[in-house]
Amino acid sequence: MSLFEKKNQEEKPAACCCHVNCDSESTEKALNANAEGASVKILGSGCAKCNALEAATKAALDQLGMDTAIDHITDFSQIAAYGVMTTPALVVDGKVISYGRVLQPDEVVKLIQKVRGSAL
Repeated sequence: MSLFEKKNQEEKPAACCCHVNCDSESTEKALNANAEGASVKILGSGCAKCNALEAATKAALDQLGMDTAIDHITDFSQIAAYGVMTTPALVVDGKVISYGRVLQPDEVVKLIQKVRGSAL
């Protein structure tokens, strides 16, 4: 596979991020979280930028009239399972739609509409 080709959708994400605390239980949790989808997740350590992205996402969900729970994933093995190396990251329906920056609520609205369809 070339460096710039898209990954095959059927490939499983990498289960280990080479951190010392990776174990089979956290790896299994990460793979299950990736497979479940149908949710909104913030990936990050809980820093100020991660919390700002979570606040912007809550505001965006309110604008869209969605009552979706937001999960904040802080376990680095679960974050790495999504292929994210720069946080904060936003995951909607199991797809990473943004990483490495804090979005404004209107940007989050546009991304969620794009992922879930414009019928929202």
